[in-house]
Amino acid sequence: MRDPHIDRFFPAMTPNERIDLALEDRLPLEDLEEFQRDVLGNPALRAAYVERAWLHGQLHAERDLLRTLVEQPAAPVIRFPSVWSHWGAAAAAAVLGLCVGLLMLRDAPVAVLAEAEGCKWAGSELPTAEGSELGAGTLALAEGMATLRFANGATLTLEAPTTLQIINRMHCRLIDGSLVADVPETAHGFTVDTPEMKVVDLGTRFGVTSSGVGSSHVLVFEGEVDVKTGSSQKRLTTGKALLLGQSPPQFKDQEVVRAPARLVEDDGWTVLSTSAGRGKDAYVRRGDADKATGSHPLILVKQTELVEENQRRAYLTFDLASFASQLRGLDDAELVLDVESSGLGFSALVPDSRFAVYGVIADALDSWDESAVRWNNAPAASNSGLEPTLVRRLGTFTIRRGAAPAQVNFSTPDLLEFIRNDKNQLVTLVLLRETGESEVQGLVHAFAAKEHPTARPPALRLKFRQNQ
Repeated sequence: MRDPHIDRFFPAMTPNERIDLALEDRLPLEDLEEFQRDVLGNPALRAAYVERAWLHGQLHAERDLLRTLVEQPAAPVIRFPSVWSHWGAAAAAAVLGLCVGLLMLRDAPVAVLAEAEGCKWAGSELPTAEGSELGAGTLALAEGMATLRFANGATLTLEAPTTLQIINRMHCRLIDGSLVADVPETAHGFTVDTPEMKVVDLGTRFGVTSSGVGSSHVLVFEGEVDVKTGSSQKRLTTGKALLLGQSPPQFKDQEVVRAPARLVEDDGWTVLSTSAGRGKDAYVRRGDADKATGSHPLILVKQTELVEENQRRAYLTFDLASFASQLRGLDDAELVLDVESSGLGFSALVPDSRFAVYGVIADALDSWDESAVRWNNAPAASNSGLEPTLVRRLGTFTIRRGAAPAQVNFSTPDLLEFIRNDKNQLVTLVLLRETGESEVQGLVHAFAAKEHPTARPPALRLKFRQNQ
């Protein structure tokens, strides 16, 4: 049955009145079906519907403010001339009805989940299938990288693990995790909140991270933003950054610090890790002439020509003494690495990355010292990278852009032959990334070291012939 209030106040409804009632779920079913057919067949009505749906969504997002206004003391009554009295009463009733109805509106779509291939989600309120329309609500990305494209042209790339609350088409809240925002002129004023700051775009690309427990930062890749923290406000321009909750790092020369590493589980064959016997692992950074990294829980690897001191490569040595008599009967070998989150840089700023594994040929170089190894004195080091006469290239593997922490299983005939022909019962491998970067804040890739408290150290899985 038709709502008598509709007939009383809107005996002949205008297109906008029909739209408002439809958005408020107040149209009878038969009228709603007719309205849907009209929207599909009438471009002008369809355009009006889109515009008013956005308006309804904006008002719904500001419902707390509307309640505050309603609860304020009444203003003095304004007397309309008699000629306007009937129109004023009708308009006031319509506006009041609209505002009350908007407080109970369903969320209007404000964005699309444009890319979500390979993503895993946990506890999201919104649909997570690629191509889904998104209204107000929360997305919780557990693994992978997802791209949100807003109706105003703004694009957000989420990097797992991240929890994001969409408030409306111009406002999001980063509860925990990391994102990269690309905001065109059509979306100036787009705002990203964290628990510690409010970042207001002024036409830019920027990255934001939040630990969810009192630490947030924003870095401007291009353009400028206003950052509001409590009662203060600061404008950041290209290359500038602001970090809250920790001592400010040197962002010009160091990658942005992000969330702590995530852990993964293990399985394997007969395993020989860098923690066994004389085994060792470490990474070297070009800009750390006086810093030892052998006791670090992560092995960090990065290739960049934009800030050369940020280049890193890793060294792994395995003690084969307990298998010395079996090496000639080695049937298969595999290098196993646990991929970890480095907490440095943004994975949205690097493509799929190719890594190369080299074997150090000279036996004398296997005796390198974890506490003393540096960029310039590392095994087979040269000014240009690695001395080609001292190493042998054993193959490559690729880590996909935005891939979740996982496991690398690297196996090639060259690796098998290199281990099988070892003479001094120590095998040293060098791991470097061959893929460079086009952005200063590109990702540092990381692998668990033998000092990692819970993840597996680098390991060789070895398979020998039976009855050796």
